[in-house]
Amino acid sequence: MKNSVDRELPAELMTKLNYQGFESTEIGHPEIQRVAPKVHVSTGDNKVVDSVADVVKATVKDGMTISFHHHFRNGDFVFNQVMRAIIDAGIKDLTLAPSSLTGVMNDMVIEAIKAGTITNITSSGMRGSLGDFVSHGGLKNPVIFRSHGNRARAIEHGDIKIDVAFLGVPNADRLGNANGMAGKAVFGSLGYALMDAQYANQVVLLTDNIVAYPNTPASIKQTQVDYVVQVDQVGDPDKIGSGATRFTKDPKELKIAQTVNDVIVNSPYFKNGFSFQTGSGGAALAVTRYLRQAMLDNQIKASFALGGITKPTTDLLEEGLVDKVMDVQDFDKGAAASMHANPNQQEIDASWYADPDNKGAMVDQLDVAILSALEIDTHFNVNVMSGSDGVIRGAIGGHQDAATAKLTIISAPLARGRLATIVPEVTTVVTPGDSIDVVVTEYGIAINPRRQDLVKALSHVPGVPVYTIEELQQLAEKKVGQPQPLEFTDRTVALIEYRDGTIIDTIKAVKD
Repeated sequence: MKNSVDRELPAELMTKLNYQGFESTEIGHPEIQRVAPKVHVSTGDNKVVDSVADVVKATVKDGMTISFHHHFRNGDFVFNQVMRAIIDAGIKDLTLAPSSLTGVMNDMVIEAIKAGTITNITSSGMRGSLGDFVSHGGLKNPVIFRSHGNRARAIEHGDIKIDVAFLGVPNADRLGNANGMAGKAVFGSLGYALMDAQYANQVVLLTDNIVAYPNTPASIKQTQVDYVVQVDQVGDPDKIGSGATRFTKDPKELKIAQTVNDVIVNSPYFKNGFSFQTGSGGAALAVTRYLRQAMLDNQIKASFALGGITKPTTDLLEEGLVDKVMDVQDFDKGAAASMHANPNQQEIDASWYADPDNKGAMVDQLDVAILSALEIDTHFNVNVMSGSDGVIRGAIGGHQDAATAKLTIISAPLARGRLATIVPEVTTVVTPGDSIDVVVTEYGIAINPRRQDLVKALSHVPGVPVYTIEELQQLAEKKVGQPQPLEFTDRTVALIEYRDGTIIDTIKAVKD
C-alpha cells in the first residue's frame, strides 16, 4: 500500500499495528477522548526513597513502558543510572518511550536491547552507535519515531501509556515539587517532562538537590509524584548546551543565514506582531542575529518567539524586540537562567507547544519557522532522520510541528562534502513538501510553486537568486555527481509517524 507522498508501506505491519497511511497535512477537527493516569493515593509526608535500585524494585515490572526526558541532553546522568538498575534486576520486555535519545544513552540502550530488557522503542530520534545498531536490525520490533507534538498527542490519546516516568530534575522537595531553574544542573524549561508527569501511572523524580518544602515555583507538582530519589549528580551542566550555542564563522552558513533573513524581511509576514521559531545551531543563531538587526532597522517588534530557546532569543526579549518567549526547551545556560529571571519567558509543555489534537497549539500561531534538513527533494519533502548511507542519525524533534507556520523556510547547503542535499527523492520522508514554502541554500532559493504569493514577493530581492527546486537539484548533482543507490533489506526497522499519528514513511534495515 502507498500513502499520499507515494511511499510504499508494509501492509501486514500496518494492519498488525492498526495504522493508517499519511494522507494530508490538514488535521481537521476531530473530537478526542483523552486518557487519565492511575493514581496511587499518598497521604504520607515524605516520598524520598534510599536508592535508584529500591525505586526500580518498587515500580518496574516486565512488559511495562518507561519514559525519560532529554532536557539534560549529553549532560544526562539519570538515564544510565536507572537503566543499569533495571538491567541488573533482570527485568525484560520493556518499551522505552523517552522524549528523545541522546548520544550519552546509546551504549546503555544497546546493552539493554541485547539483554532482552528493551524490546520496543518510541522516541523523537536517535543517533550514533544506537542509530547504526537499529539500522542494521539490532532491535526486535520497529522503532516508532514521533515529533514532539505528536508524542504529546500519543500520550494524551493513550497510544503511549507510560507505566513509570523517571524524570531527572535539578531540585525537588520531599514531596516532589520541582522545577528546572535552580540547582547545579539547571536546564530551564521542563516542557517535555511535563507530559510524563501529568500522564504516567507512576512518577519518579531523581535529583541531587532536595530543598525545603514547599518548593516553588513548581513545574512538576507533588500531586503528580510518587517517589523522590536523591542521587549524587543528575547531570553535567557544561554538556547540557554543548554544541547548541556555536556562533558560526563559516562563510557558507553565514551566506545561508543572510539569505534566510532576506526572505523573512521581504515576505508579507515581517511586520509588527509577527512570531517566529529559529532553533539552535550555528546557522540558526546567525539568523537570529541578522533578524535582530533587521528588526532594529525597520522598528519592528515580534509578539512571541517559540520552541527550543537559546540566549540570542532571550536577548531579544531583554531588548524589548520580542514581547514573549514561549519556552518548551532551553538549549543553553543563558536561556535557562533567563526563564528564572524574566516572567515573560513562559514555560510551556509539549502539548501547548505542538499537539495537533488540542484546543489550540502555539505552532498554529507561528508566522515564520526556520528549519534544517539532511535532504530535500524536488517535491519539497524533507528528511531529517536518515543519512546518505541510510543509517538513522537524526530526530524529528519539532520539525513537522513548526512546519505548520505561515512561512516555513528550510535552510541547508546545496551539498555536504561530496553528497547532495537537494536530491530527486529523499531517503526518508519526515516532513511533507506541502508544509514547506521556501528552500534556502548558499546559491539561492527555491519557492514551492503552490505559494505564488511568495513567488511574487521574493522574485526580485537584491542578491537572492530564485531557482526552481529542480534547477537546484541539478546544480547539486552537477557539483557532486550521482551517488550509488542505497541497498536495504525487506525488514522494517522504523516507522515514521506524521504528527497526526498516520505513517508517512518507513525505514528499512541497511544491507551489510
